[in-house]
Amino acid sequence: MYAWQLHASLAPDAQQKAENMWEKVLRWEKVEDIPLREGYARVRVRAAALNRRDLWIGLGLYPGIRYPAVLGSDGCGEVVEVNHPEAQSWLGRRVVLNPSLNWGSDERVQSERYEILGMPSRGTFAEYVDVPIENLHLVPDYLSDVEAAAIPLAGLTAYRATFVQGRLQPGEKVLIPGIGGGVAVWVLQLAVAAGAEVWVLSSSEAKLQTAQRLGATGGALYNDPSWTRTLAQKVGAFDLIVDGVGGELFPLYQQIIAPGGRIVVYGATRGNPPTIDLRRLFWKQMHIIGSTMGSPTNFTALMAFITEKKIKPFVETILPFSALPEALTRLWRGQQMGKLVLQSESP
Repeated sequence: MYAWQLHASLAPDAQQKAENMWEKVLRWEKVEDIPLREGYARVRVRAAALNRRDLWIGLGLYPGIRYPAVLGSDGCGEVVEVNHPEAQSWLGRRVVLNPSLNWGSDERVQSERYEILGMPSRGTFAEYVDVPIENLHLVPDYLSDVEAAAIPLAGLTAYRATFVQGRLQPGEKVLIPGIGGGVAVWVLQLAVAAGAEVWVLSSSEAKLQTAQRLGATGGALYNDPSWTRTLAQKVGAFDLIVDGVGGELFPLYQQIIAPGGRIVVYGATRGNPPTIDLRRLFWKQMHIIGSTMGSPTNFTALMAFITEKKIKPFVETILPFSALPEALTRLWRGQQMGKLVLQSESP
């Protein structure tokens, strides 16, 4: 089969020097055929979405990178082979893939063997991908291949952060910093569908407007020094903040979280916070909770919730599979709102 193989990582500042840098380290090429393992299914990839994880690996900002690597954690396609006598009914079915591998038996935390599809195992930026049979999920009939491919990593991360770790209840007030990224947009869609009052933060007025079209009540520009005061006047305080930004914004969340409120952290694109006010933390009895990906139980619940609420993933850009270097450049620029999805050019 053919796949996009990453042969080396770019320096973190390399993308600033030339637009075509990804073509130096990524190649669409024939890869060695691997026998299908027992208990696994082979899926012909029809669509695959990008995540920040793919970008971090491509820039060498991820632990344990092995070259050459076939990236891609999100995918939708058709099952073409199954190596288990009692699972042949999957053949020909249209499926979306749970990218969480080897989670383990503890719902609270992933096992030491845990990994994410797409490095070290081969990912979805390929003609075919092999996954454990239990990681197959039927695509709801109302979703296209492209829409289904936009669910897995970001949707799972958002679901666990919002409902499992965040314990969101209908009517609660939620703040989502950094709206625009795949997980943040999924948090917005899930929280709105659950009956929450959702507010967002961004550096872009256009993204705030798009978020409101997706159901957000309102938002603020975080590069405005008065944003905490603005939201305090409009909202009061937030029951839940679901954050993938961190950095200098994080200490400010403590000012606008309600007493007993929860701050769930699923990422840190701006790095560690410069400080945390411990006195405010204990006096307001707030909870700061970490969240990473999700368990098989979480993914099953995510798919059931999406199907029940008829949620359609917000896909901003669809590109052909041949345009992965261009897609990574777009992702690096950070100007997108929602998911970037590659669509197979094969019949």
